[in-house]
Amino acid sequence: MNISFDNRFVRELPADPDTSNTRRQVYGSCYSLVDPIKTADPKLVSFSKEAADLLNLNESDCGEETFLRAFSGNKILAGMQPHAMCYGGHQFGNWAGQLGDGRAIVLGEALNKQQRHWTLQLKGAGPTPYSRTADGLAVLRSSVREYLCSEAMYHLGVPTTRALSLITTGDQVMRDMLYDGNAEYEPGAVVCRMAPSFIRFGSFQIFSSRQEYEELGQLVDFTISNYFPNVAKNHSIGTPESVVAFFEEVCSLTVKMVIEWSRVGFVHGVMNTDNMSIHGLTIDYGPYGWLDNYDPDWTPNTTDASHRRYRFGQQANIALWNCYQLANALYPLIEATEPLESALQNFQTQFAKHWQTMMASKLGLESVEETDKVLFEKLEQLLTATETDMTRFFRALANEELSYPSLVANDVYYESSHSEDYLIQLDEWLSLYSDRLSRESLSDGERFAFMNKRNPKYVFRNYLAQQAIDLSEAGDHTMVNQLLEVFRNPYDEQPEFEHFAAKRPDWARTKVGCSMLSCSS
Repeated sequence: MNISFDNRFVRELPADPDTSNTRRQVYGSCYSLVDPIKTADPKLVSFSKEAADLLNLNESDCGEETFLRAFSGNKILAGMQPHAMCYGGHQFGNWAGQLGDGRAIVLGEALNKQQRHWTLQLKGAGPTPYSRTADGLAVLRSSVREYLCSEAMYHLGVPTTRALSLITTGDQVMRDMLYDGNAEYEPGAVVCRMAPSFIRFGSFQIFSSRQEYEELGQLVDFTISNYFPNVAKNHSIGTPESVVAFFEEVCSLTVKMVIEWSRVGFVHGVMNTDNMSIHGLTIDYGPYGWLDNYDPDWTPNTTDASHRRYRFGQQANIALWNCYQLANALYPLIEATEPLESALQNFQTQFAKHWQTMMASKLGLESVEETDKVLFEKLEQLLTATETDMTRFFRALANEELSYPSLVANDVYYESSHSEDYLIQLDEWLSLYSDRLSRESLSDGERFAFMNKRNPKYVFRNYLAQQAIDLSEAGDHTMVNQLLEVFRNPYDEQPEFEHFAAKRPDWARTKVGCSMLSCSS
């Protein structure tokens, strides 16, 4: 196995001068050098061949002992420079100060044969200066969820960080899953995550909050130079104009990410500013969840159960709020509010436009008409009027028969019968929808194909995750790898895996791990 490293982040940005691995406040630094801990008995559970291909690794490479040792934290390969990143963030709307990589360690930036950089990061690799009172480890439960969801999102077409491997450590990790005083030991694991970089909104916030403006400027210039070529091409690095253009791109990328979350029914669960990637990638798969029955007020996070700040229907507003916080952090480099406010207003305009286009495509419409707003609004009222499985409902619309019996036959409802009022509303909407389809040029067959490329058959349902976790914790990793295979083609029928497309079973409605989750790893 041969991987080349070109560690620009470490080479070009200020380092923590203190190399001791002690919990502390770290000032004027983008990162602290720290090594992963050694694990007792690492075993490979799974690897993503698509992610491995980005590093020019084949299946034989991923089966080597060197791969196992390197991506479990037991071996530092030549060229690696392990470090933990310093950043801050707003958590649930409140400024939390320094946060940083408390249980993630970047190994380095791999440079593949296509001259593309991929930052490799181990999650659950041990304590860092940013671990506060925690141990820096991760358990198999959360690692299965991170690994599978990262790759599932990629194949669904949602911007995301990637996951190279899932490895059990052979160590036992103490966790209180629901923060209710019932801590117990769980099997430990490590996931190797991949991204162009793991720079977050909070990476800039920490410097701005401390008035470390020189370091703030260094990080912005580095980010533009290495990751935003259009900005670097059109603006001189280090100027206020370049910072504004960078911010505008981050806003646009964030809009596109949240639109794709909406399209597939994904709820992030903890959209703190330290969990927002400047690349517009879904990052930090913690207490996330997938909509079973369509409910704009649903959140999977137990910590957010009272206020539901990060509920499904609120994600666009929170993304905008987070962009406001990034604007505040960048302001000292610009010292003008108008261009930042303009970008934030454009965020709202872009989101409204892209959302309409996205909804139209889910309904098999190639264009958007002025009256489609009514069609979309009435559809949302229908979806929330009774427990309707979002994924199965949209998939069922790619059918010649648009009727209540057809929807029942496709098993889209969680209720066995419906009121007369609902049936009247449904019939009116189906008639409105049918009339709208008549103004499109696609034939029925073309429409079905068009819709089935935008409405997935398979998503990483919460109960599937828990089933895979239960088996994996018992030593059977078969379902983990089966799901990875299914999610490679989430829009295809795959008759042999039909059972993975089933709606949520009744036993999963309130089961821990299926209905809600905590931030516990």
